[in-house]
Amino acid sequence: MSSPRTEIPRTPANRRRPEWAGRNYSLLTGAAIITNLGSHGAHIAAAFAVMQSGGSVGDVGLIAAARTLPLVLFLLIGGAIADRLPRHRVMVAANVLNCLSQAAFAALVLAGEPQLWQMMLLTALCGTGTAFFNPAAEGMLLSTVSGEHSNRAFALFRMAINGAGIGGAALGGAMIAAVGPGWVLAADAAAFAVAGALRTFLDVSHVPDRAPGGGLLADLREGWVEVRTRPWLWSIVLQFSVVVAVVGAADAVYGPLVARDQLGGPAPWGVALAFFGVGTIAGAVLMMAWKPRRLLLVGTLCVFPLALPSAGLAVPLPVWGLCVVMFVSGAAIEVFGVNWMTAMHQEIPEEKFSRVTAYDWFGSVSMLPVATALAGPAEAAFGRTEALWGCAVLVVVPTALVLLVPDVRRMTRRAHGKTVAGAAPAPAEQRPTEAVGH
Repeated sequence: MSSPRTEIPRTPANRRRPEWAGRNYSLLTGAAIITNLGSHGAHIAAAFAVMQSGGSVGDVGLIAAARTLPLVLFLLIGGAIADRLPRHRVMVAANVLNCLSQAAFAALVLAGEPQLWQMMLLTALCGTGTAFFNPAAEGMLLSTVSGEHSNRAFALFRMAINGAGIGGAALGGAMIAAVGPGWVLAADAAAFAVAGALRTFLDVSHVPDRAPGGGLLADLREGWVEVRTRPWLWSIVLQFSVVVAVVGAADAVYGPLVARDQLGGPAPWGVALAFFGVGTIAGAVLMMAWKPRRLLLVGTLCVFPLALPSAGLAVPLPVWGLCVVMFVSGAAIEVFGVNWMTAMHQEIPEEKFSRVTAYDWFGSVSMLPVATALAGPAEAAFGRTEALWGCAVLVVVPTALVLLVPDVRRMTRRAHGKTVAGAAPAPAEQRPTEAVGH
């Protein structure tokens, strides 16, 4: 538990931000906005770089796989390291790796005639950086917010990064058309450099030193015990290993095919995806004010709408109908996301945040490469419409099963959550008199 902190007077420089948005939270949010602006455009630029070099659609898929595979391989190790070393140092080191790999990728593209293996290698290095960055970043964010303000803080953070993602994709597309993919990749490298520099200013003086552990494997076992002994946690991680996989297959494989064959081309699918992004912002705005008492019950009920886009593509709905269901599913997943982060913040010990979030991330991405690889064979075996209805069913069934877990239905929001190291303090007149923390 952190030592008492002296109240910081409200000066003109810091009066613009809410009392709960401390220095670390503001730095983390600002840096995340910068990297999301760059990376969402860079993902599009990487695909165009492959195609401009003469690559096929299959080669584009290999680039995507090269980005995803390191996440599966290194996430758990990244989580253990982030709970062993100062998290801000892990984040900065990952940003440096991302910056260097994207800068090299940009140089290859700008020089002309990049080889596929070179692009795959550099993309894999960027994915490796992400595998180490994500658990450290989520652990740092969770440890920066006080319990009573966590709902609003997480909602604002998610709204900011989702907005940056939408803007980054739009800006990246415009830049590709204007100056080519190489310069978009260079801009992404610069964004990582700026974000890494910002993260060096994070204040970790109030974070307790990590106790010596028994080694990397022991740390991973401790993280696994935290997951295994909490039915609400492992059941939702298992649920999302299926949900993310089938939703990803529908979005990445079937959506573009339906748009090409039945909706008039790629533009309608791009509009539908944009509505999903707008929905995520709307959901985050809602969660700024709404604090449902039963965190996981409300969150899990909001997973059911993720079946709507697959069902809409199976029909298929007209473009306007598809936009509506994408908007609804985007808003719903944000309601889940904020409640999930709040539950993790409330229930998981601070010193184990990164390891537990690494298992969460691992569960979410582990089945995604398999699902996208099987999407084509499933279409050939059963038909596209049947495969899409299958995706919808595989969202609904695991979500319904999770509702059978008592802890998912019963977990309630604590009045003041918990106070964690490095959290922004509440104003003196609002701080609860009872002891908080753990």
